[in-house]
Amino acid sequence: MSDPDHRQHADHGSRAHHGAVPADRQAEHRAGHHDGHGDHAGHGDHAGHGDHAGHGDHAGQFRRLFWIMLILAVPVVGFSGMFSMLLGYQLPAADWVGWISPLLGTVMYVWGGRPFLTGAVDEMRRRQPGMMLLIALAITVAFVASWAASLGIVDHGLDFWWELALLIVIMLLGHWIEMRSLAQTTSALDSLAALLPDQAERLVDDVVEPVSPADLGLGDLVVVRPGARVPADGRIRSGSASMDESMITGESRPVRRGEGDTVVAGTVATDSGLRVEISAVGDDTALAGIQRLVAAAQNSTSRAQRIADRAAAWLFWFALLAGVVTAVVWTAVGLPDEAVVRTITVLVIACPHALGLAIPLVVAIATERAARSGVLIKDRLALESMRTIDTVLFDKTGTLTMGRPTVTAVHPATGHSDGEILALAASAETDSEHPLARAIVAAAELRRLHLHPASNFTSSPAIGVTATVDGRRVGVGGPNLLDEHEAAELPVADTWRADGAIILHVLVDGQVVGALKLADKIRPESRAAVSALQARRVQVVMITGDADAVAASVAADLGIDRYVAGVRPEDKAATVKQLQAEGRRVSMVGDGVNDAPALAQADVGIAIGAGTDVAIASAGVILAGDDPRSVVSVIELSQAGYRKMTQNLWWAAGYNLISVPLAAGVLAPIGFVLPMSLGAILMSVSTVIVALNAQLLRRLDLRPDSIVPTDTDATNAGHHEARTPVRQ
Repeated sequence: MSDPDHRQHADHGSRAHHGAVPADRQAEHRAGHHDGHGDHAGHGDHAGHGDHAGHGDHAGQFRRLFWIMLILAVPVVGFSGMFSMLLGYQLPAADWVGWISPLLGTVMYVWGGRPFLTGAVDEMRRRQPGMMLLIALAITVAFVASWAASLGIVDHGLDFWWELALLIVIMLLGHWIEMRSLAQTTSALDSLAALLPDQAERLVDDVVEPVSPADLGLGDLVVVRPGARVPADGRIRSGSASMDESMITGESRPVRRGEGDTVVAGTVATDSGLRVEISAVGDDTALAGIQRLVAAAQNSTSRAQRIADRAAAWLFWFALLAGVVTAVVWTAVGLPDEAVVRTITVLVIACPHALGLAIPLVVAIATERAARSGVLIKDRLALESMRTIDTVLFDKTGTLTMGRPTVTAVHPATGHSDGEILALAASAETDSEHPLARAIVAAAELRRLHLHPASNFTSSPAIGVTATVDGRRVGVGGPNLLDEHEAAELPVADTWRADGAIILHVLVDGQVVGALKLADKIRPESRAAVSALQARRVQVVMITGDADAVAASVAADLGIDRYVAGVRPEDKAATVKQLQAEGRRVSMVGDGVNDAPALAQADVGIAIGAGTDVAIASAGVILAGDDPRSVVSVIELSQAGYRKMTQNLWWAAGYNLISVPLAAGVLAPIGFVLPMSLGAILMSVSTVIVALNAQLLRRLDLRPDSIVPTDTDATNAGHHEARTPVRQ
């Protein structure tokens, strides 16, 4: 068939394919359901990724410093006069023994305390007092007091060398744990970067040459061998393969990709070789975009983080005031030496180390877990807000449905079989690239039907196509084709029309031999997603530009109580506003392109089925895959993350609020004072508890099959049929 024939056939179908496409549906598709999916603007922005890579370096630095300081701390503590008195052992009588702790303690203060001292200077310059300033203040006071005691300037009881050594070691240990945890949370970025192959095979004049993926250019043709990774985003020129796209979409099952389909850098051709024409390289690839989004999410500030930051600042002033009051009160009662001890203890206990770790670690781990499951958190505030959502507004096309026509029923006339009808129609449509024609051919291929070669192909706008198949003239079209042959439609057409389906009749030599029903097929996971949301008392609303009959049919099938039909893409934001005006917290789930205004208007915008198009500015959450059950995964992650944030905030802040008065000596009248050493140990334990509690999030499995079991469909099948959707 010639190119003009292809164009003519595409034209007649685009206006009203075979005369059977509902007007509202045409309008929605003309609006550009997939417009802009090739736009990767902004993928080059990798701000923050380098910073995250530095967490591993920081962890290594703190690890080395911790072990060195631990070795030095042994003689500092062991030769401390105060420590020997506490444990009841005797130190050698030599004069040099008394200088071991001061000299090595000074090395520990200058070397081991340097990260805290430099951090304190930075906080003072920014006029943002916090954790580093408190640590620096505590070790400096202990250092000065210990030297004064060693030189005999003050009472020997203020010899704090062993406490200083333990404090530095414990603080370094806490920071090592923190940096190691943060480095682990960014491993998703490193693993994404590692997905690209070290070498690509570029095809030049039928000769394969090995090149670095960084040297590939747009339009280059590369060979991807079975089991190899795609070096850059592109389109398959020849071949087909089952692609492992789990690193992009979170979907564990391989997806079949063939000629003309797009493939993503880092995905694996599992069973066959491909030739791929490169369409995006470097920072414009999907992997680069995903890395940018994950890094941006981990660098963004959430509401809970702002609360934690304010709490840390207030804790500084609280600790400073408590220290002053402690010093004044103990001095006033005639115990100036005890005033110094108590003041130092207060400053150590009040260190907001655990508080500073409470929120960032939880959000970083949540972001990493989500990314590994194909859920990209672009805005931390969106993740926090998701737990409060009580209404989810789904765009129908491409979200709850496949977004493309599918043959859903074949009805043969008397004397014919459905396989025969489908084979005849597919044979006539074989050379066409029109979506409906491809749907018919795909249905025949799925049934493994034998197709005959077609010749003498003709097409007429709004009428249909005709071709000679196996010596017979076969026509496929809508009502106008029937009128042209003065033929009547089959009775089943009335039933299908009530469902809003596309109806095509198949004619052989002018006689009707069968009919085809085409519709936008519902995704098999949609029923489970709707049921799971409703089980969580979240109202599900569907919005579509399709006619009311189509919307009502899909809503009834999915068990959705409320839907809005005949809405143009630019008017969907008004529906979101209407739901919000009812006092609802709305999450909009759409394709992220023509739904952009609605995604931006919603309390949480979720772009689903983004695939390679991860540069969606209007969505706070992006689902790389197209499984609507992932919306439930986001809610589950939001709730789990909020629980961990709350637990960590209460533990960190509550610990400080209780321990500071004890360190100040409020229970001294009944004989209890919190020793400085015990206070330092308890402070470190608090940090470790917060870190371990956050790590429990790693047990969360966000895969849709784990969050929403597949048997939900069967469990709720009868429930769905009983629902009567209400049109808005």
